[in-house]
Amino acid sequence: MHLPLADEFRIARARALTRREFFARSGVFSLGALALGQMGGGSLLGADAPAANPLAPKSSPLPAKAKNVIYLHMSGAPPSLDLFDWKPKLKELNMQDCPDSLIAGQKFAFIRGHPKMLGSPYKFAQHGAAGGWFGETIPHLASIADDITVVRSMWTDQFNHAPAELMVHTGNMRAGSASMGSWVTYGLGSVNQDLPGFVVLLSGGTDPTGGKSLWGSGFLPGVYQGTQCRTTGEPILFANNPAGMSRESRRRTLDALKTLNEAELKRFGDPETRTRIEQYELAYRMQVSVPDVFDIAKEPEHIRNLYGAKPGEGSFANNCLLARRLIEKGTRYVQLYDWGWDIHGTSPGDDLMEAFPKKCRDVDQACAALITDLKQRGLLDDTLVIWGGEFGRTPMNEARGGSTFLGRDHHPACFTMWFAGGGIKRGHVHGATDDFGYAIADGKVTVRDLQTTVLHLLGLDAHAFSFRYQGLDNRLIGPTGEGRVVKEILA
Repeated sequence: MHLPLADEFRIARARALTRREFFARSGVFSLGALALGQMGGGSLLGADAPAANPLAPKSSPLPAKAKNVIYLHMSGAPPSLDLFDWKPKLKELNMQDCPDSLIAGQKFAFIRGHPKMLGSPYKFAQHGAAGGWFGETIPHLASIADDITVVRSMWTDQFNHAPAELMVHTGNMRAGSASMGSWVTYGLGSVNQDLPGFVVLLSGGTDPTGGKSLWGSGFLPGVYQGTQCRTTGEPILFANNPAGMSRESRRRTLDALKTLNEAELKRFGDPETRTRIEQYELAYRMQVSVPDVFDIAKEPEHIRNLYGAKPGEGSFANNCLLARRLIEKGTRYVQLYDWGWDIHGTSPGDDLMEAFPKKCRDVDQACAALITDLKQRGLLDDTLVIWGGEFGRTPMNEARGGSTFLGRDHHPACFTMWFAGGGIKRGHVHGATDDFGYAIADGKVTVRDLQTTVLHLLGLDAHAFSFRYQGLDNRLIGPTGEGRVVKEILA
């Protein structure tokens, strides 16, 4: 049945009203008006209503060992068995049939039939006081063994890339939850009000598999979402003035918009209006601050050489140097994603012999340089550095479709990450896997444990730190009692 035009208009208008606007228009003495504080008393918006400056720095509620975070995520899941987890037994069984006990009742993403074991084709050696094992493809990381803690017993319950990345960075395998960087800036704010509190830098040619939801703010106010920046060209798209608009003209425009938005905020109390005001103002300030921070040509040549960074390139090395510059300038959380670690062995583009060593060369020197540079500047004690992927890889050769290239399938049961800086032990190895690198033998650390520990080091209690949304006290670690502080890796 076709409704009269007037009725269609009324229905469309009703659908367009926000909940707060509906309450506000329901009369001065309505329940909605009381709940939103229209009578001048308390407001049920409570903690949902941002402070005058939501990104202003805040003191951590608990003692903190770290003030900032640099998270280096290797998108696609690097093979721990070829990097940090040396298995002589696996080498002995190279290309022999996999023991039935490993695959009985197990499902893999791509392995079919009865696979063969795959020992690492690379040499390993022990480094540092703790005698941690490092593969020959990461000599620079091996040289800083005494500055990092290697955790060989990470565990997740996700075995596909996007859900696993979302689980690590947002605490939920489905898109829509707030990212860890958003939680941290929501809880602690940011020191430099002329730069984003949460910056995202990409390398490897594309976005990580989990997409932009990995740095989204989810149900938190949008002002806390990650700001994706580019390392070549204009760092932030559309932040600069369009042709014909001067900085003075932009200032007058923003002042007028601010007046209108503040009137709307006063009337309806929508936190996203506050977000809009803050984003406009931050964009204006960034027109001056961001180009300066992102100009790595201002770094001494010996520092650029330390990282292997070259101005004008969108490389992981450049991003590591930028991460240090951002932290030094007061950015709270810097997230690097480097895509291309999905070593399945279906072609030379994703195999263990050609693609894998290239990826190692992309990141090895820069990662070690980042730790060295932070340390020599006195920044490492306050900065937590995290390195890792979203899950592990199998000790069996994948051989998808009869491929003769070497590669490993997805494996959530164990993988390796390393940590350095604020509150982390130096020169330590935690956890162990079995003789095949197939299962955790000691010191299990879950994704929830990782998130709990990161927040703990920043002075935040993951079990108490929450945001009220749709009637629930939402947390990074989810609604259950999971998540412990991994005290074994703390200094």
